Amino acid sequence: MQPIFISATGTEVGKTHAALRLIELLGRSGIRVGACKPVETGVEKIPQDAARLLEAVQSHNPAFASLEPEDLCAYTFPLPAAPFCADTKGVISPDKILDKIRQLQSKCDLLVVEGAGGLMVPLLPDYMMIDIARDVEAYTLLITPSELGCINATLLSIELLKSRQLPFDWCVNLHRDSESFDRVSRPYYDAVFPDWWTLQEGLGRFLEKYFARLTDRSFPGSKPIPSPDSIK
Repeated sequence: MQPIFISATGTEVGKTHAALRLIELLGRSGIRVGACKPVETGVEKIPQDAARLLEAVQSHNPAFASLEPEDLCAYTFPLPAAPFCADTKGVISPDKILDKIRQLQSKCDLLVVEGAGGLMVPLLPDYMMIDIARDVEAYTLLITPSELGCINATLLSIELLKSRQLPFDWCVNLHRDSESFDRVSRPYYDAVFPDWWTLQEGLGRFLEKYFARLTDRSFPGSKPIPSPDSIK
């Protein structure tokens, strides 16, 4: 299946949170789900995002049972910075990243790939996070924040995905400034994007749309799709 690439408008927007919820929804519905964190920075010993993804996947897919968190990453770096800056020895190779993704894809039906930072975070001077999504022919899920200023960041990221002609969907993570969101940001989304949705409520519908795109069928599974609100 086409991998799902999770990106955001920046750091600390909710990519890992979204990935964990997707893994749980897919796993509960009988999908052999997998995960990949191609590059993780700010790693002292264990890549923490990869560790959380792996723990979630291992509860649903035995093919990942023997893996360690580092196995979900092509690269880890101690400096908490953009991969290009954290890579002080200049070792990053896109081929190694794509090989890691293909390796993990062989262990699952659907691979959830979590990017680092936003779409234009550089790995090389001319190779960005968005290029990973392009090269693995992924369906991108863009996570945008609810804080003041989110409209500009959301529109810029949407325009970038459109200009690259990449398939994508996007949602708002109601987290920061969520109490003021209805007044300072939501009116624009309601006016321009009447079908916009939130990470808290729309992941089930996102997966319905994803599977409909691939197969013209509904989201598989003998049981009803669990509500994202029921996933802790």
